[in-house]
Amino acid sequence: MKKITFVFYSILLFLFTSFSYLSVDSNIPILGILYSGFFSSKRELAVVIYLTFVLLLFAFYIYFILSVRKKILSINDFKILIFITIGILFFSYPAMLSYDIFNYIATSKVLFFYHENPYIVMPIEFSGEPLLGFMHAANKIALYGPIWIALTGIPYFLGFLGFIYTLFSFKLLIVLFYLGTVFLIWKISRNLISVFLFSLNPLIIIETLVSSHNDIAMIFFLLFSYFLVMKNKVKFAVLFFLLSIFVKYTTIILLPIFLFVIIIKMKKNKIKWERIFHYSGWVMLIGFFISPIREEIYPWYALWFLPFSFLAPNRKLLLSISMVLSFGLLFRYVPFIFSGTHAGITPLIKSSVTFAPLLILLIYFVVKKVWLRIYYH
Repeated sequence: MKKITFVFYSILLFLFTSFSYLSVDSNIPILGILYSGFFSSKRELAVVIYLTFVLLLFAFYIYFILSVRKKILSINDFKILIFITIGILFFSYPAMLSYDIFNYIATSKVLFFYHENPYIVMPIEFSGEPLLGFMHAANKIALYGPIWIALTGIPYFLGFLGFIYTLFSFKLLIVLFYLGTVFLIWKISRNLISVFLFSLNPLIIIETLVSSHNDIAMIFFLLFSYFLVMKNKVKFAVLFFLLSIFVKYTTIILLPIFLFVIIIKMKKNKIKWERIFHYSGWVMLIGFFISPIREEIYPWYALWFLPFSFLAPNRKLLLSISMVLSFGLLFRYVPFIFSGTHAGITPLIKSSVTFAPLLILLIYFVVKKVWLRIYYH
């Protein structure tokens, strides 16, 4: 049964990877020959296919989690599933749902090719730059921390043979951070359920292995700093916490909790780590909800709180919210796929499909609590 399930899961990922190339821009070097206009000419069908993939990915996800609980799947099965997931999705087209990877490439090119400061100079200022033909947000300076800008030098120089090599070198960098984060969750928790909850979550694999968002790099450094505190390596823990902040500044909101952990560790008192992860998850969830102050809530921002939710799986409310948001946030892409615009009524629909499942969950918790109170009194 497991082998058949793994085969069907592999086929699903292969079909999803193939589907991603239907969104290729005609101006993309080499890959432009695959341009079909599908996402612009058959929007209703694109929505149906995308939703089908999301639902099937969640069906497999739930099956895997239940199988782990019943001890049907082992650590060796997990390794096989990770190999399948990465091995197939690595070859997906990363700009199906977001163009951020092109912005990463453009920013690195401003620094390493044009030798200009990406915090001052925008990509659009270089007339004739090939990336301007298909990237979005070319009129913005670098939005991320200097550590991330430095890290982009690795895939930039690995891609010296051309754009496609650069593109997949960036994807490889994100894959390595994903693997590192999965490994850390295992080392921290020693809980196979926590590892499955994180590593095969459809939102996480789409936003990291497909869309290649750098939030996973921020989370890797953050979790590594917690892990180093566990190992009594406080100085290195502080270093990696700072690295996390200077990848993407969001981590700074966890500074009070991190300092609290450091103080407790230096006093040699016992740290209740599940409680720390629980509080960290709530703080990052708050950061997620206030992110529209800058622009809007993006699905990949869920990477901020999901790892902590899965490291504290006994905290039912946070875990339930995380699972429901994982589902709702992937639906957030549907209004844009259908309309082709972020204007008009699209933002309202995006918010509705994102938060409707969460609202239903919260109503359920409230009704359940009231009912139990009435029943026992």
